[in-house]
Amino acid sequence: MLRTLGAALAAALALTGLAASAGADRSPATTTTLATAATPAPTPTFACPPALPVSGQVTGATTTSITITYWMVLSPPCGYDPPLVVSLFASREDATGWRDPVAEAVTGPERSGTVTIDGLAPGTEYWFRFGDTKGVRDPYVIGGPARTLSLCSATATIDSRWGGGFVATVTVRNGGTEPVPGWLVSWRWSGDERIQSIWGGVAEGSGQDAAVRNASWNGTLAPGASATFGLLVASSATPAAITPVCGR
Repeated sequence: MLRTLGAALAAALALTGLAASAGADRSPATTTTLATAATPAPTPTFACPPALPVSGQVTGATTTSITITYWMVLSPPCGYDPPLVVSLFASREDATGWRDPVAEAVTGPERSGTVTIDGLAPGTEYWFRFGDTKGVRDPYVIGGPARTLSLCSATATIDSRWGGGFVATVTVRNGGTEPVPGWLVSWRWSGDERIQSIWGGVAEGSGQDAAVRNASWNGTLAPGASATFGLLVASSATPAAITPVCGR
C-alpha cells in the first residue's frame, strides 16, 4: 500500500516539474517587445555669411575708357561664378535704381581680374555695378565716381588783386593727340567770390561752383593748341589759388 502511494506521488511530482519547465520555455515566446520609432534629424538651415560676394575698384582710365579690377569673394549660392557683367551709369541715382546703363562689359572666366569698358566720353564721371550673365544683380556694390581723362587741361593765374576783388586768367590746353571740339572748365570757390565780368568764355556755374564754357570762336583746339579766358571777380579776400578742371 505504501509502495503504491509513493509511486503515485513520484509520478505527480514529475508531471508538475514538466509543466513548470514547459511554462518557463513558453514565457519568452509570448513576451512582446515594443520598438521605439526613431525621431528624424532636423534639416539644417543654410545661411550665407555677411560678406560681399563681389567687389572691385577703378585701376585705370583713358579719355574714352575705364578699367575696373574685380574679385569674387564667394561662390553660389552666396556669390557668383564668372563671367560677370559690369554696368556703367551716368549718375549715382541711375546706378542705385539700375536705370539706363550707358555701357556694359563682360569679364573673363577668371574669379579675379580686370575688365575695360571703352567708348566713353572724355572727362566724364561714371558709377559701376556688378551682375552675372543670368541677370542676377549684386545688391551691395555701387562703385564710383570713376572719371575718364579729359582731352584738355586748365591752369589759372591771378594777375592782380585789391581789397575788393581780383583779375585772373585761365589757360585751356589740349595735351592729347586728337582735336578738342569744345571745353568746359570748372572749379569751386573757397569763399564769397562772385564773377563780375568774363571775356573769352561763357559763365555757366552758380554759387560756389563756378564753370566757364568756351566762346563760339575758341572751342576747337588742335593737339598742342590752347585758349584763354579772363575773369573779373569781386571778393572780400583773394584766394591763394584757383584749381580748375577741364572737361567737356
